Amino acid sequence: MNRSNSGANLPTLRGHNAALVLDLLRVAGERGISRIELAERTGLTPQAVSKITARLRAEGLAAEAGHRASTGGKPRTVLRLVPDAGHAVGLHLDRDGLTVVLVDLAGTVVSSRTAPLDFGAPAGEVVAAAAGAVAEVRGDEARPVLGVGAAVPGPLDHRDGVLHRVTGFPQWDGYRLGDALAARTGLPVAIDKDTNAAALGLALQTPGPADFAYLHLGTGLGAGLVLGGALHRGARTGAGEFGHQTVQLDGVRCGCGGRGCLEALCLAAVARGDVAEAARVLGTGAANLVALLDIDRVVLGGRTVAADPGAYVRGVRAVLDERARRGGAGGVPAVDVTAGGGGDRPVAEGAAQLVLAPLFGRVGGNDADRDGGWGP
Repeated sequence: MNRSNSGANLPTLRGHNAALVLDLLRVAGERGISRIELAERTGLTPQAVSKITARLRAEGLAAEAGHRASTGGKPRTVLRLVPDAGHAVGLHLDRDGLTVVLVDLAGTVVSSRTAPLDFGAPAGEVVAAAAGAVAEVRGDEARPVLGVGAAVPGPLDHRDGVLHRVTGFPQWDGYRLGDALAARTGLPVAIDKDTNAAALGLALQTPGPADFAYLHLGTGLGAGLVLGGALHRGARTGAGEFGHQTVQLDGVRCGCGGRGCLEALCLAAVARGDVAEAARVLGTGAANLVALLDIDRVVLGGRTVAADPGAYVRGVRAVLDERARRGGAGGVPAVDVTAGGGGDRPVAEGAAQLVLAPLFGRVGGNDADRDGGWGP
C-alpha cells in the first residue's frame, strides 16, 4: 500500500515496476487493461510496459483478454491477470478456533475450513492442527501455493514471526510460530496480528490513500490501523492494542493484569447479554481513537459484531455523534461507521494478503521502506 503511484524507468526498479503493472491488472479484473492505459497510469514508457507485460505473460501471470476499440488505428490488445497462476493460504488462529482459506491471485476464496482450537494447548498440538488445516485447504498438490499468512492474537513481532505474551496465554511468549509453521507446512510463512491482517484486506479493497480503524470484537478486542494508506504496525508491531486502554481506573480486572480495560468492560457486557452497553463501551474507545488520530472511518468486525451488526453500528455511531456535537477540543469529526461483515473470515482472507500483497507492490506498513522496497 504505502507506495508511489508512478513508475520509474530504471533497471534497478524493475521489481517495483512489474509489481505496479501487476497490481493494475489485478484491479482491472476480467475486463482487463491495455498496454497504453498501463503506460498512462504508471508513467512508464510504452517500451518498458511492453517488456514487463511480455515477462508477466511468459511467467503465466498475465494473458490476453481480447481487444478494445481504439480512437485511431488498430484495436488495442487488452491484458488481464491470470488468477489461478498462484494462490495463498490465509490462516486465522483464534483463542477457541481456527479459520483457513485458500485464495487465488485476485483474492477470491477457492476453499475454506473452520475447526475448534484450544490456543491454550501445548504449542506443538496447535501447530499440528494448523498445519493439518492448511493441508486440507490446499487440496490439489499441483496447485501453485506461494505461502501461508497466519493471523494470531497479539502482541507479537511480525518481522521474525515471534509471539509475545498473548493476553491469557503467556506460555506463547517468545515462541517462533512462523518457523514452526514453515517447518510443518513446507511453505514460506508470514505472521501478523489478527487485526492487522483484517485491516490489510480492507485497505486493498479501498481505492486511493485511506485513514481508518478496524475494530475487531470477538474473543478479545483489538484494532488494525491504516494511516495514509499504509498499515500502521508501530516500531514493535505493538500498535492497535486498542482493547487495553484504561477507561475506568478502578474497573474490573482484565486478563492483561490491568483494571478497567476497554476489552474487559466490553466483554463483560457481552457476557451478560447487554449489547447496548457493549456497543456504548466500544463507541467510547472508538471516539478516543478518532480524536487521537483524526480518522474519518471506523469499520467494526469480529464474530460478536457479526451477531448483531446493526446494534453495534448504531451504538458506536451514537457515541461518536454525541462527541461531534460537543465541538472544540473534546469533540470528534463526523465519522463513517460500518460493519465489515463475514465474522472471522475477513481475518483469514486478510492473512492471505500478507503473502500476496508484496507481489503487487502492496507491502503496506510503516516499516516497508526499511524492509527493502515494494517489488518482489
